[in-house]
Amino acid sequence: MATVDERSRRWLDRQSVPSLEWLRLVLGLVVPTILVVVWHLLVVTGVFSTHQLPEPLTVATTLYGMAATGELWGHVFITLQRVALGVLFGVTVGIVFGTATGLFSLVSDLFDPLFQSMKNIPSLAWVPLFLLWFGIGEGAKVALIALGAFFPVYLNLSTGIRNVDDELREVVEVYDVGWPTALRNVVFPAALPSLLVGIRGGVGLAWMFVVAAELIAASQGIGFLLSDGRTLSRPDIIIGSILLFAFFGNLSDLGVKAIQRRVVYW
Repeated sequence: MATVDERSRRWLDRQSVPSLEWLRLVLGLVVPTILVVVWHLLVVTGVFSTHQLPEPLTVATTLYGMAATGELWGHVFITLQRVALGVLFGVTVGIVFGTATGLFSLVSDLFDPLFQSMKNIPSLAWVPLFLLWFGIGEGAKVALIALGAFFPVYLNLSTGIRNVDDELREVVEVYDVGWPTALRNVVFPAALPSLLVGIRGGVGLAWMFVVAAELIAASQGIGFLLSDGRTLSRPDIIIGSILLFAFFGNLSDLGVKAIQRRVVYW
């Protein structure tokens, strides 16, 4: 039974965690704030002209105006929807192939060389092929995003399963608990940290692939907004779109990290 001092120490540790998280969030804002100040100074001092690099306030005003009219929310919603669906499909397929190649050397020998080659193909190189396969509808966009999310999940999970401690494998063999039970109680829990790292990487790549995906005859989305800003020679829209990608990409990464901390701790 824990002593009073031990219980007090645990309580203090739990209380210090939120404070530490807030401190990290504040520290994470220091460098972006400095960059915005430098950005403003570079424009007002004439190092960059406003048609090359608009002031931060101009970009914020443009985004606010689009949000007030409702135009921005339509672009944001459709992009979030595409990323969510792409991540769902990509992670699911990545788990299937990662598990199979991690458990069975024959499956790894058959598929791993192909996947290792495919992961080096740039996202834009897939666009013409996906147009031929899926047309210009949502299927092509979601499939391209899913492809980006697939590779980190597959690679990390496959490696994590292959690196499961030999002693754990021996325990499974000694007790002869059967593969379903072994997977559920031994292999997957041991490989779970690797899987979560892969999911985090997959979500990050999904945001990179969505730009290429929204070049496929899209009429909505943050990627379309970025392209539209280039067509209209509107650097405020271009930079605003880039900032939106950075914001939502970082927000999703923080969400995955929060889940990762809780699950890995458990």
